[in-house]
Amino acid sequence: MGGLGGFGGLFDPKAAGFTDPILVSATDGVGTKLKIAIDTGIHNTVGIDLVAMCVNDLVVQGAEPLFFLDYFATGKLDPAAAASVVSGIAEGCRLAGCALIGGETAEMPGMYSDEDYDLAGFSVGAAERENLLPVGNVGPGDIVLGLPSSGVHSNGFSLVRHVLESQKIGFANVSPFMDGATWGEALLTPTRIYVSSCLSLHKAGMAKAFAHITGGGLTENIPRILPNGMGVHLDAASWPLPDIFKWLIESGKVPREEMIRTFNCGIGMVVVVAAEDGETACKILSDAGEDALVIGEVIVTDGYEQVLIPSLANAWQP
Repeated sequence: MGGLGGFGGLFDPKAAGFTDPILVSATDGVGTKLKIAIDTGIHNTVGIDLVAMCVNDLVVQGAEPLFFLDYFATGKLDPAAAASVVSGIAEGCRLAGCALIGGETAEMPGMYSDEDYDLAGFSVGAAERENLLPVGNVGPGDIVLGLPSSGVHSNGFSLVRHVLESQKIGFANVSPFMDGATWGEALLTPTRIYVSSCLSLHKAGMAKAFAHITGGGLTENIPRILPNGMGVHLDAASWPLPDIFKWLIESGKVPREEMIRTFNCGIGMVVVVAAEDGETACKILSDAGEDALVIGEVIVTDGYEQVLIPSLANAWQP
């Protein structure tokens, strides 16, 4: 409703087709991945990351993202860099199917150096009251599906940058992971947006729960969707580990246990479905552009540890 330029953005959920909506909100940033964008001068992808980090957190609760706002703070405004960032935000909103209805730009010399900037994103989604996730019947025998990530996404970049520095690798060096791309270009691959595929599965009535794998990795994000007394058994050999994570293990000497609790390790979204729905769910996700993999199952656990990966020690060998 209305337009850009007002003191606040307007949105009509009734016009979006909702009858009894529950509003779901999320806010996030991009973290130290921004340092790579600033150092390389590549600004057009971090806006996609910003949107992804918010809207992926909405869809896990069964909500359709409705609108998005951004906050851009810098020491001295570089109009070209800011326009590039906002172009990425607009592309992220297009991918998520939500409206970019406003934002704020703050120029704060003394708080930030001239070339530095920071981003924050804010998004609101809606779900019909009876369609909120996770459902309460996640139980033993349910299948755990993994949706592949596009790389590191937007978490763990302080560790990535530390390993690069220890190896004396610059962002302008050619990366072994993408043909002809530099390390900077490879690392700035944007976070995948899972909204369309996850909503397709949810609207089909098959999703019991989704978990967005961000900071805390698989071991800290999956428990957020599990009822008391439930855990998951994952098989680390059931999905391919992207090359960037193999490099961190081999060159950075990062222990597998730290990898699994810091990074997504190739799985950006986890989906829980009933065992009898597994094949159909994979077909729906495939039709929506996902290469869904069966990576484990829900189990009963009476211990503190809810994510069990007994194959981790022997997985992901060079």
